Amino acid sequence: MATRILTRRDIERIADPDEILQAVEETFRAHGLQQTQMPPKSYLFYPRYHGDLRTMPAYIEPMGATGVKIVNVHLQNKARGFPTVMAVIVLNDPTTGYPLAIMDGTWLTALRTGAAGAIATKYLARPESRRIGFIGCGVQAETQLLMTLRVFRLQELAAFDVDEPRRNAFCAMAAERYGLRIVGSNRLQDVYTCDIITTTTPSTEPILQNEGVRPGTHINAIGADAPGKEELDPAILQRALIVVDSWEQAVHSGEINVPIDQGLITREDVYAELGEIVAGLKPGRTRPDQVTVFDSTGLAIQDIASAYVVWTKARTQAVGLEIDIVGVG
Repeated sequence: MATRILTRRDIERIADPDEILQAVEETFRAHGLQQTQMPPKSYLFYPRYHGDLRTMPAYIEPMGATGVKIVNVHLQNKARGFPTVMAVIVLNDPTTGYPLAIMDGTWLTALRTGAAGAIATKYLARPESRRIGFIGCGVQAETQLLMTLRVFRLQELAAFDVDEPRRNAFCAMAAERYGLRIVGSNRLQDVYTCDIITTTTPSTEPILQNEGVRPGTHINAIGADAPGKEELDPAILQRALIVVDSWEQAVHSGEINVPIDQGLITREDVYAELGEIVAGLKPGRTRPDQVTVFDSTGLAIQDIASAYVVWTKARTQAVGLEIDIVGVG
């Protein structure tokens, strides 16, 4: 037995977005059918350093995959020369507990989060949706777009970011790589005209306001992943069909966490978990004029499913370095 070490460069070489998307959708289905184990994220907070550390264990029974992700979010890391988000995934053998792999999880985190947004869009957006809007244009916006284009034939894009050069670079990439027509300049007004709106910011105050959201819009709320974060005007949630990735996580760290703490919405206002819809236990969008919101906190099952797919391919292609860490045999 040996543990396979996979670097970010290894992951980028062999991680196939289509395979990740399929694995994440299958895992949401398993979660909806209660075939997974996944305690809520646990957090350590470092106020002095403007960061936190999270541990995320999971077991996916149909896949036979288990392990844990350790991930940080440090908002001042750019000035320190590090990514804002860094992650390591340990993949274990569920029959023995042996560590099958230790791998970089930074790129996989971005990919699997993009996959979750795309899956939610598949089930909740209007089928004729062709225009997508972004609030926040960093790495996560890139993978949201990458994955959503695999489930929708998008034609136009609008975007807003407080960092206008970053927004412009994102739009240039979308036009050059995917042939999308860029609508407007760096204005929120243009984002409101879109069929699908994706928010990927670390905001603790609402950015997307209720008055601008049109009937029939689907919103992927991706950025709120810790207590106190929120990107949407609570009035949007009060009129929307709300779908969460996990109630247990969303209630304390998702887009709904602040409105629930303030008594503006209750558990009864949350329609479903995404896994219930993917598993066919509940329908997705039921009316063209519905505003739908997907509250994504990021689930450990997404990480372990993605890591398992990558590890399987790495073994086949002899990618990475094998080390007998445990010293068995």
